[in-house]
Amino acid sequence: METDISIRLTTLGHPQRLALFRLLMRRYPDRVPAGELAQALDIKPSTLSAYLSALMQAGLVTQDRIATSLQYSIAMAAVNQTFDYLFNDCCRGRPDLCAPAPFARSPMTQPKYNVLFICTGNSARSIFAEAILRKEAGDRFNAYSAGTLPRSELNPFALDVLRAKGHDISDLSSKNVNVFTGPDAPAFDFVFTVCNQAANEECPAWSGQPVSAHWGMPDPVKATGTDAEKSLAFQGAYGALANRIKLFTALPIASLDRMSLQKAVDQIAQSPSEI
Repeated sequence: METDISIRLTTLGHPQRLALFRLLMRRYPDRVPAGELAQALDIKPSTLSAYLSALMQAGLVTQDRIATSLQYSIAMAAVNQTFDYLFNDCCRGRPDLCAPAPFARSPMTQPKYNVLFICTGNSARSIFAEAILRKEAGDRFNAYSAGTLPRSELNPFALDVLRAKGHDISDLSSKNVNVFTGPDAPAFDFVFTVCNQAANEECPAWSGQPVSAHWGMPDPVKATGTDAEKSLAFQGAYGALANRIKLFTALPIASLDRMSLQKAVDQIAQSPSEI
């Protein structure tokens, strides 16, 4: 056991291998193609291959072949084993020594929870999520959205879908994620990325360490074809997000500890697009 932990810590001691590990953690439970990893980290494929090989030898990353593509994901059991060892051995199992305050907070019992949805453009997917959560459970959640590279206007197809679904769009707007990093910004309990590109990027370190998850899905803005075909892509994105948010709002948040809650929101990412 100690040998395995030592190898894992040594492997993560390399800055770029650590950056790769952190990216895959942000994308968990996704399996990410090697080409996307190389592009996101701006490193050569040969260099990426060496880093991935080291992480796999340490047992921290798994590899799957999907058709002709090699895809990678975090070996979460090994990661949990490593953290458990450090906590129980090095920290003597004492949360007052090692665990940040938010991890010791259980359960979450605020009257309303602040939720932030992030994508790149903040013109469709994250806007859908914000609007859906407000409509589904606005009495229990404050919903917000932002983009890492926000567009100047909301997508007209997205607005058409929201109007058709009966949403109030008067308060919706595209905004930069930095809007929520100042001293007057709300303290978030949950932060969800809903596009792969945003999850690949380094987002701000949120104060209070909110529960976070990646609920990635295809970008309807990139849909091609007729207006009817484009509209269908937006309808699909809306439906998938609506289903995930229904699962999220059904969680007994006040009775779950943080680890159970984290597992639950990760599992929602693997839920089918229809329920």
